[in-house]
Amino acid sequence: MLTPKTAADPNRLLIQFAKWPEPGRVKTRLAVALGDGGAMQAHIELTCAVLANLAATGIPVSFWWDRAAPASTEPAGPILDRLRNAEVPEYIQNGHSLGERMRRAIEESLASAREVMIVGSDCPSVDPAHIQTAFELLANVDVVLGPSDDGGFVLIGARRPLPQTLADVAWGTPMALEQTVEKLKTAGYSVALAEPRWDVDEPEDWARFLEEKTAPS
Repeated sequence: MLTPKTAADPNRLLIQFAKWPEPGRVKTRLAVALGDGGAMQAHIELTCAVLANLAATGIPVSFWWDRAAPASTEPAGPILDRLRNAEVPEYIQNGHSLGERMRRAIEESLASAREVMIVGSDCPSVDPAHIQTAFELLANVDVVLGPSDDGGFVLIGARRPLPQTLADVAWGTPMALEQTVEKLKTAGYSVALAEPRWDVDEPEDWARFLEEKTAPS
């Protein structure tokens, strides 16, 4: 059972973004090797792994789905069980683009926390120590970004709302991080970058996740 530790700082909040699991709409690049059903199961396993990492920090966590639950929630059962056992609140992302959805989630969450940070559900390399380091960076800047190896980013943390700064970014491309940093700095925000981490998009990334999961600690 996933049980979060007592929060060390109630003024911090972690946000996990996730797609609702459904064959053919999640981890589509993994489907080449795993099939649609296998890619969905990989998505579920990754989502649970990220949730465990976030809960282990002791920082409060909120979970944001990309859509409302369909009539049958069976595919999401393993995720829902963990969320409810740990009493993690669930929300629905709102916006047409990833940037708009992140902006709104950050803005809403800053109403109750001083510092908020979004982590994607395909980023199992974002462990508790990495999150703690990112929050330490955020103490001295407006925004912290965690670069990914593919040119995007695995996390974004903020102490201020980010109106319009996440618009018109080429999400899912090698330019996403560079464009986001440029937009933030042009708008007058101070930015820090955490150490790069990897996420799971391609079959070789999934193989890496499985290898590291089973490696001796």
